[in-house]
Amino acid sequence: MAIDVKPTRSELIKLKQRIKLAKSGYNLLKRKRDGLILEFFEILKRAKSVRQELMAAYKEALHKVNVARAVEGDITLQSLGLSIADHGEVSIETKNIMGVVVPKIQSHKLRRGSLERGYGLIGVSARVDEAAEAFEAVVEHVIKAAEVETSMKKLLSEIEKTKRRVNALEFEIIPRLERTRVFISLRLEELERENIFRLKRIKKKTPS
Repeated sequence: MAIDVKPTRSELIKLKQRIKLAKSGYNLLKRKRDGLILEFFEILKRAKSVRQELMAAYKEALHKVNVARAVEGDITLQSLGLSIADHGEVSIETKNIMGVVVPKIQSHKLRRGSLERGYGLIGVSARVDEAAEAFEAVVEHVIKAAEVETSMKKLLSEIEKTKRRVNALEFEIIPRLERTRVFISLRLEELERENIFRLKRIKKKTPS
């Protein structure tokens, strides 16, 4: 048995408000998505630069450590490496990019002088200091790379999430609400015509 659906004007008003709210949310999410994409490409450009700097620093450090190995020998370098007690510090804070929390990594005491590294200067060539300084630079570049790579991953995840919400509103929720609005509007018009027709019939039957 078919059910006679009789919507009301208040239901239509509420539905129109929902559609307006959904469209407003859609526009906000779309702007957020576009803004996040711009931010992502800005960080991507920075990431490419950081990667290139890291690779260059790493190649330079490998070259210098190979020179130091040739001068001092592997056993001496290993002994000097074990004598270093202070390995520097890293602090992690956060920053907000359009609602996405990304890391802000700060390094401390990574670059040190010869005396600060902990090994004695007597009997140690300048090649060792050059190699140590080069690898300290590599660590700094690694920290920068970690920050931008993590930021990219977080932004990309938020972009995908926002895109899904935008698509759901654009292709599912708003069209469904609009179809319901059209149905209710047509049904109310139909009920109004039926009511007018009924009133006319009553008026004809009523004696003057």
